[in-house]
Amino acid sequence: MNTQTGRTALITGASSGIGQEIAKLFAQDGYNLVLVGRSDEKLDRLAEVFKNNYGTQQITVIGKDLATEDAAQDVYDQVKAKGITVDALVNDAGVGLYGLFATDTDWEREKAMIHLNVLTLTQMTKLFLYDMLSRNEGKILNLASIVSITPNPMMAVYAGTKAYVYNFTQSLINELKDTNVTVTALLPNATDTDFFHKAGADNTKVTDEVQDPLMVAKAGYDALMAGKHKVIPGGLKNKSYEILAYVAPQETLAAVMRNKMAQKPEPQETEKSSAATWGIGFGIAVLAGIALGVAYANSNAIDRAKYRYKAKSLGDTISDALSSVTDNVVDSLVDAYKSTKSKAEKIVARETELVEDEVGA
Repeated sequence: MNTQTGRTALITGASSGIGQEIAKLFAQDGYNLVLVGRSDEKLDRLAEVFKNNYGTQQITVIGKDLATEDAAQDVYDQVKAKGITVDALVNDAGVGLYGLFATDTDWEREKAMIHLNVLTLTQMTKLFLYDMLSRNEGKILNLASIVSITPNPMMAVYAGTKAYVYNFTQSLINELKDTNVTVTALLPNATDTDFFHKAGADNTKVTDEVQDPLMVAKAGYDALMAGKHKVIPGGLKNKSYEILAYVAPQETLAAVMRNKMAQKPEPQETEKSSAATWGIGFGIAVLAGIALGVAYANSNAIDRAKYRYKAKSLGDTISDALSSVTDNVVDSLVDAYKSTKSKAEKIVARETELVEDEVGA
């Protein structure tokens, strides 16, 4: 496309996965690039591909372990020394670690993860954001996760770091609302990268649900360019997690996520596991509807308009044809509250017990 010739994007974690796909999208749009990662060799090969395929004019490769002390400061100093102005910053680099926090995981790896996922991202943002504000122009994309808004047993510290990233990003959005600098949070679900292998979670159930990293990258890139506050790629299923995060009991969400992070069952257990997962999903969906309905029923006229707008927007993501009936759906949730509440609670209680029994087995 070459629509942004002369502008520069800096991407951490650019050597693979979502970061690599985002770097490719910047290259296609004519951006110069600063690629940051642990492997100079991988980044050099990627730089050659971008130059040959997209005619990228300037690519700077910085090999750096971002989990080390003041790594962000070193990257920033190298960029400044080369006279590069960073117009878009993508904080993609991050790692996870699988296992029970109390007994299975290693503190040194957790400490490095916190440093990478939290400290380096924060310092990178602080350094480059200051320069962006001095120009009153710039864009930042922070990689959060769908688990930044839900509990995630078996990867508890990782979930904590991503919750920090999400809240940090949303706080900055408010601080920057009167400027031309935007910050966006990307909240993908499980994605088909090397993440689970590096985290030691290769054989978990969630790896059967991984999404295309190109799809995730495109959603993040488009949201960044549009200056959106956040984006949850993957359609209605993934967006429903956001609703559930605010209306479903945290204990139930934790049980659902624990089930997803459990080891894959033996073949003869698959049928039972699928039934339990479906039952829990159904029960939570009903409770989510009930909660939204109750909130709607107890709200004032202005808040009701907000609920209708949000519901209509959700309907638009499914089909324009559905948007015309959204108000009726919201109203019907209120009418259905009394007749479905006890049934939904029984479903969730029963199926949550099934999942907890399965995880404990």
